[in-house]
This record gives sequence, C-alpha cells and structure tokens, in this order.
Amino acid sequence: MTRRPGTPRLLRQLNDRAALELLLSSGPLTRAELGELTGLSKVTAGQLLARLEDRRLVAMVGEQAGGRGPNAALYGVVPSCAYVAGLDVLPDRISAGVADITGETVAEVSVNPRDHDDPVRLVHSAVQKACESAGITLAQLRAFVIGTRGVVDPRTGDVRFSFDLPSWHEGVLAELRRDLNVPVTIENDVNLAALAEHFCGAATEVEDFVLVWAGVGQGLGVMLGGRLHRGFTGGAGEIGWLPVPGEPLPVNVTEPQSGSFQRLVGGDAVAGLANAYGVRAAGRGDSVADHVRAAVFDGAEGFLDELAGRLAVGVAAVAVVLDPGLIVLSGHIGRAGGPALASRIQEAVARVCPSEPKVVISEVEGNSVLRGALVSALHQAREQVFSETV
Repeated sequence: MTRRPGTPRLLRQLNDRAALELLLSSGPLTRAELGELTGLSKVTAGQLLARLEDRRLVAMVGEQAGGRGPNAALYGVVPSCAYVAGLDVLPDRISAGVADITGETVAEVSVNPRDHDDPVRLVHSAVQKACESAGITLAQLRAFVIGTRGVVDPRTGDVRFSFDLPSWHEGVLAELRRDLNVPVTIENDVNLAALAEHFCGAATEVEDFVLVWAGVGQGLGVMLGGRLHRGFTGGAGEIGWLPVPGEPLPVNVTEPQSGSFQRLVGGDAVAGLANAYGVRAAGRGDSVADHVRAAVFDGAEGFLDELAGRLAVGVAAVAVVLDPGLIVLSGHIGRAGGPALASRIQEAVARVCPSEPKVVISEVEGNSVLRGALVSALHQAREQVFSETV
C-alpha cells in the first residue's frame, strides 16, 4: 500500500476538502465557526477561505449579526462552480436533470425517444435540452449518470442486457463519452432509486437496506455497508427471476416476463388479480398502478391482502439471505399501494420469515431514478472539484 507523506500541500488539500464538505452540510458559516468545526485556528481558517475564494469555490454570502464590533462574514459554496447531469431512460420517455454542486436541481426536462433509437443522439438531445433550460453549456458539466433498465456490466460499465432497450449495447458508453466529452456512467435504474432513498428518502443513515421495486417489471436495489451491491456480473437484484412455488420456471432467460416471480407479481398478474377481485379504477386512469390506488381508496381488503402475500414471497426470500432490517417499497405499484400495502407485506413476511424486517414506502419525491442519477453524479463531481489542488 502506497502511503502519501503528510506534506503541506496534502494537508491543505485535506483541510480544504473538509471545509467544503462542512459548508455544504452545515453552511453558510463564519470564519470562526469553520475554524471551530474543523479544529483549525482562525488564522489557518482565514487562509483556507482565501484559497477557496481564489479558486472560486467559496464566496461571501451574507453577514452574521450579533455581539460587539462589525458583523462576521458568512461564507458558502458557490453553486455554479460545477454542474452535473442525470438521465432516466425509459422506452417511451427520457427524463433529464441538471443540478449544481450544492445538489440543487436547476432544470428538469423530458423528451420523446420515439423519433429515433440511436442512444447517443437521444442522450445528447436530452442533456442539451436540460442544459439550455438550466442556462449552462455542456462544457460546464463535471459528471453525467444515466439510469437504464437492464443489467449493467460492472467490468465495462456498458449495458449487458436490456429487454426493452435493445439499442443499448456494448460500446454505447464509449460513444457517449466521446460525444459528450464528460465523464459518463451508466447504472441500473433500481440501484439509482436505492441510492436516492439512502441520500434523501426513507433509508437515510441506514447502512443496510433493500429497495423492492414493484412495477410492471420487478427489481431490487441492495445497499450493504452504505454501498450498492451489484454482484459479479451486475445481475444482483434481478428478482423477477426468483423461483417461486406454483409458478413455472423460465424456459428462455432472455425473456424477462417468463421469470417466476415476475409472473406472480408483474403488471399482467396484478391486472388479472384486480379483475378477479372486481377492482375498478373508473375515472382514475387505466394503468395497473391506478387499479392499486383504487383498491386502497375503496378498501379492497381481499385484493390488497393477496397482492401483499405475493410480494411477501420475494421480500421474505431476500430477508432470509441478507437480513437487511429495512425494506423500502418503491416502483409504480409499490408507491400506489402506499402504507396500506407496506404494512400488509410486513405482516405477511413476519409469518414466514424468522427475521422481521420493517417495510416502508419510498419517501423520495418525484422521479427517484433521476434523483439517484443526480446524487451519483454529484458524488463524482465533488470528488473531482474538492480534490483539486493549486
């Protein structure tokens, strides 16, 4: 292991990084407050702030009144010192967002991908539109993360397999990096939803949890020790393939709808269940999620109990292997079911599983995949910007 000597330059870099992190989490701060929180003297804290001002990372944002003498200057991170972009790619919609270095989302747009199927052109068009909405240029982006359905190869970073995004193949990532001239990362969409939940949702300050994505398709995001677990091939979390009693095993693993758990709780299965129980979403829409919302609103106990029991099969299988303690229910069906569905799943899992994980609904507002993409991009950008030295 290579050890870096404690040179003055390294110490300055560490102090600058610590100060920037504090200003983001606790700011704005005065010079005295920054010195107290970092353990630095007022003189050293002043020198640090001067360096960061010279780098245009920090600026005076106000004054703190109180006490005798002049008001103390308040310092904060300059939001425009760096920007990041995130994308949520679906077959019928691409959502793009731009955030500044503080994490504030400054633009969010959607584009229709049906005009053409070239991933590079689609992404470029979407991110260009988002940048124009934010009033910035592509050159101002420091990191870019794309969330897609399917399996992302952890060795290459490319999409290894995606049933409904066939044009996303090996080599797309390299083309995107050349086209955008910015660091680009592709990540599984449910993993990004889990990252968002850890950052600003129901799993903040929780190191071990599992996000169950219940939608037309099924997915799983696994967070262990505060880090995403992707698996050797990137296939960790493909819970739709979970073998379950009473459902046939798949005969073609390239057909996601043939997975046993997918057959049990997927969109077609939930629609059939709603029909069997006479659940109707009249006047509320006609999607599967609309049927679930109608069941909650109308108090369709039988339907909700049956749906919860089916989902509990997958949750219990995960719980006995990982024992996460917390299960976050997300996805269109999961969110539509709300606390009424989550509480039923928790009770059903407790009946068949020795561990008794808590089951809660996602608390991320808006598009959780897009939010997770921006969170991931921010981590990368801050590592770049805050680690730079002069």
